[in-house]
Amino acid sequence: MKPGVYIMYGESDRVVYVGKSKKLRDRVSQYFNGGEKTVKTSKMVSSVRRFECIVCDTEIEALALENNLIKKYSPRYNIRLKDAKSYPYIRLSAGDFPRLSMTRDRKKDGAGYFGPYSGTSSVFSIISLINRIFALPSCKYEFPRDTGKVRPCIYYQMGRCVGVCTGRIDKTAYSERIASVEAVLRGKTATVRAEIERKMADFAEKEQYEEAAVCRDTLAALRKLSEGQKAVTDPDVFIDVFAIYLSEAASTLSVIRIREGRMIGKMDFPIGGSGDIKEESVNLICEFYRDASEVPPGILLGSGYSEGDAEVLERYLCGFSCSRVRVSVPKIGRNRELCRMAEENAEQFTEKTVRNRSEGEAVLIKLASALNLEVVPGRIEAYDVSNWGNEQITAGMIVIKNGVPSKRDYRLFRMKSITEQNDPASMKEALDRRLVRLNEAMLANDREPSDSFCELPDLILVDGGKTQLEAAERAVSVAGLDIPVAGMVKDDNHRTHTLLTSDGEVDIFRDRDLFSFIYRIQEEIHRFTVKSMAGAKRRTIKKSSLEKIHGIGKKKAALLLSAFGGISAVRNADETELSLVRGISRADAVRIREYFHPEEKE
Repeated sequence: MKPGVYIMYGESDRVVYVGKSKKLRDRVSQYFNGGEKTVKTSKMVSSVRRFECIVCDTEIEALALENNLIKKYSPRYNIRLKDAKSYPYIRLSAGDFPRLSMTRDRKKDGAGYFGPYSGTSSVFSIISLINRIFALPSCKYEFPRDTGKVRPCIYYQMGRCVGVCTGRIDKTAYSERIASVEAVLRGKTATVRAEIERKMADFAEKEQYEEAAVCRDTLAALRKLSEGQKAVTDPDVFIDVFAIYLSEAASTLSVIRIREGRMIGKMDFPIGGSGDIKEESVNLICEFYRDASEVPPGILLGSGYSEGDAEVLERYLCGFSCSRVRVSVPKIGRNRELCRMAEENAEQFTEKTVRNRSEGEAVLIKLASALNLEVVPGRIEAYDVSNWGNEQITAGMIVIKNGVPSKRDYRLFRMKSITEQNDPASMKEALDRRLVRLNEAMLANDREPSDSFCELPDLILVDGGKTQLEAAERAVSVAGLDIPVAGMVKDDNHRTHTLLTSDGEVDIFRDRDLFSFIYRIQEEIHRFTVKSMAGAKRRTIKKSSLEKIHGIGKKKAALLLSAFGGISAVRNADETELSLVRGISRADAVRIREYFHPEEKE
């Protein structure tokens, strides 16, 4: 019996699952014997049209091959961390003058990525604090391209930015700051504090008290950054702790990240694959570090793992890490206590997941009963239309899967045939385009899991009354589909009131759970659509209103906005002020003034 990797293919010869096993033949046969299987596994097996096996010499070779194949094919039934949640990272851009930003996508673009973090609020607070500590620029200008071309902002005047735009800091000095930033993001704040304390002492000895005070304030800010991090072990410990909790209803992989003995974050990944969940969780740990900026020198695994798992993982991680990585399954001592903490986190998250799922299922059953649906709606699509007069007419689509918003499936529709405000017509166009995509996929037997449009909704909800409902029903009828449609009606105070179907109104006000569920959907689709429409409008105002003027293109528009700080200041400027902007001629200034103030021409 040799280890290896097996690949399952579905319709159109698309890879639906990739797995590995220490005993390849035994594992593959388990899928096709008469034993009991989960619903997801049964569904996967029924979709398999053929499979192939690749025998490997060692288990570490099988693990590496499995990871590469999963990354290449993104199979539908494999557990992926991105399926659990797209956790945010801090991105340190490449170039001579790097900046910090938040991202959910790790790319091989030369930038540094730190994380993942448990939520965007912690990411933005860390970025804000680090920018303030090290006086990094937070503007949208690009350096060194814009150095010396723009006015220093108020942050430079307040001493909260080094002022790269002024050209008074060179690449070498800036790189020293970035080295300290990277050290802090890697959790090595003690090293940075020691260096700043040394500089503070030097400044004080030379009686440069202002510079010494800046160092003092920086040290205080660094201490504040560490205050919210719980000390759990010795200050020289850099480790990650993984634990898994398995149950019939749900399973969770939890990780606790410890730097300098302090817990800097924890994450929970709900998992539920079609194979051996514990074995697949080892692959998830590999994925966790695959594109990470660093792998800690120590990794602890909870009691759900074996020494064999630790050995395979250690060899795999050492293969691409720049330094030695030790993976262990502690049995006693302080490290075992850390593992127990991670195990408790995994158990609590699993219980919460099961509880939320049960509550979600209960409200979906109530919704199905209220609307007389034939099935409990596993996938609900909600639509809303927003516009700025006759401009930026936008329809938004949000997706609720098993009672939970699936933000990766949200979509926007910019109207193509509708040029004037008409909510029912806009609703119909959006649904026509969405359902055409669905029909095309169904005819081609193409159910690509990454394309949300290929999934058939169990229920369509539209924000609005009778006219919006009728428009949606016409779109469904034209598409030749049988999908229930209901309208979410608001009262005179613009609050959720009832559901409307072709059979009449459905009172949901007396059922608190159902009412809250519909209210949250209505608020979410409204937020998503209005925010997207308003953002598009802002971009149009900043660019198009200037670029509509004869002789003013993107470059001149950018110069004007940079010089005056905004479109309103450009509008209020006189011809003399406008012509003082480099690149703007007197003729340009006259045309700009006439565009915004046509009454003056008369």
